[in-house]
Amino acid sequence: MITVPEGFGEGLGDGAEAWVATLPKLATKACARWQLTPDGALMNGFCAVVLPVRQADGHPAVLKLSWVDEETEHEPLALKLYDGNGSVRLLDHDAELGALLLERLEQHSLDDEPVDLAVGVIGDLMRRHRGLRAPSEIRRFESELEDHPAVPRRLLDAAREAGTRPMGTTLVNEDLHYENVLRGHREPWLMIDPKPLSGDPEFGVLPLLRNRFDEMDGRKGLADRFHAVCDAGGLDAEKARDWTLHRAVTNWIWCLEEDDETAVICAEIAGWAAST
Repeated sequence: MITVPEGFGEGLGDGAEAWVATLPKLATKACARWQLTPDGALMNGFCAVVLPVRQADGHPAVLKLSWVDEETEHEPLALKLYDGNGSVRLLDHDAELGALLLERLEQHSLDDEPVDLAVGVIGDLMRRHRGLRAPSEIRRFESELEDHPAVPRRLLDAAREAGTRPMGTTLVNEDLHYENVLRGHREPWLMIDPKPLSGDPEFGVLPLLRNRFDEMDGRKGLADRFHAVCDAGGLDAEKARDWTLHRAVTNWIWCLEEDDETAVICAEIAGWAAST
């Protein structure tokens, strides 16, 4: 039924290779369970494959098969809580198969739009979701910041201090960025792929600075986008600065360990946040 792209699943961790090998069988089972007919080419991200399908009544949908870990295991719960309000609608879910049946959206994201428009749209989503409380099942933030010889001590210390800030209990999508908001039909723009966390809405700012980083004009451009995000989302700038600093240093270290070129961007953001 599906052919998994070569190389998909690399970097997901222990057991991923075996899981990838089962994906054709999982897709067949999910289609049988929900009476789905394939209706397009298979797509994939880092940790999931997505198959356009038609339901028994002819309505379009997508079948998503996800690698389940601590970041993705509560995606179905988060989507139920969002209930289609600014987010893709969850039509059904099978935890055993790791399968989600979702409404189908257009393959046109905010990454294709002017960044000012994109920031405004995402800020509106943040405002709409800030009243949602995270249930106890949703993981809470825990700092995992360790030393690294390439990261200056002053930035490590500043990031650790920023990470001691008391954390709220709002349902936060820690991976809300431009590519994860697609054009919809019920609403102009709908969020996909939430990675839910119980915390402060301000925790979600970093991806909006890190992505499309090369469109900013140095530190002034970084500051301008930071404040635009805070204004659009109704966020506390001091909280947003602290969580951005902490996350930027944490991501910087991860990127260094994984030889990820985004390390340079995280370093720039961390240096800016520590100086403001």
